[in-house]
Amino acid sequence: MSNDASIGITTRKSLQADCQNCFGLCCTALNIVASSDFAIHKPAGKPCPNLQEDYRCRIHHELRDTGFKGCTVFDCLGAGQHVSQMTFQGQDWRQSRKHAEKMFQVFPIMEQLYEMIAYVAEALSYKVDKSLYKQLLAQLEQLQQLIACDADALLALDIVTIRMPVNALLLQTSEYIRLQKKPSKKLNQRGADWMGKNLKGKDLRATDLRGSYLIAANLQNADLREVDFIGADLRDANLCGADLSTSMFLTQMQINAAQGDHATKLPSYIKRPAHWQ
Repeated sequence: MSNDASIGITTRKSLQADCQNCFGLCCTALNIVASSDFAIHKPAGKPCPNLQEDYRCRIHHELRDTGFKGCTVFDCLGAGQHVSQMTFQGQDWRQSRKHAEKMFQVFPIMEQLYEMIAYVAEALSYKVDKSLYKQLLAQLEQLQQLIACDADALLALDIVTIRMPVNALLLQTSEYIRLQKKPSKKLNQRGADWMGKNLKGKDLRATDLRGSYLIAANLQNADLREVDFIGADLRDANLCGADLSTSMFLTQMQINAAQGDHATKLPSYIKRPAHWQ
């Protein structure tokens, strides 16, 4: 089996939220706690008061100015429109309360499956050995089969069990790629507490920053290529001028939560946040 990176690249780039084909599930299904990111408390299953009948946000262009910064950070990768148009075949959750409850329960499950697909697809875009590539491809196919399940089957899934082999393969991929870049030493800073730390201009290439705390860290002009960012908290991190062009397992939500500018280099599948302007 040839190592065809195009499968991963194409799949990863296709994972984009399409709010026009979603029934406002992120605005309804999820629990929101009043904080610096959200101006209100909203329990899961209750529509946000700013959600209109056409499922558009009444204050979409004023979210950050009105205390809803968290809304501009969230990204479902396309899980919302899949649940709306595929799992429930375009049926509006307003049709019945029973129907709505099931849809709201399915959405966070689908969101997690889409997240795993994004990670595995990205791993497939790298040049890894054939054995690892074959395992990643099989995992991607399995996840794609799962998102095609009906609502009842999705609700019966054990997400923790599904995540275990995915996580193991992503770890293998991360170590394989990072050691290619810096074979002399293994840079493990997993779970590091670097909140507010000044790392301006630092060469952090190929560092494992899984689950690290980078809240308000100064990473301006830092070299972050091949850095593993799975689960890292980048809220308000300064990424101005930083090179994340080949950072690993970086998500749109992580970037949306950070600060950057026109000089920040991002992976091809990540969009430059509008609020960076």
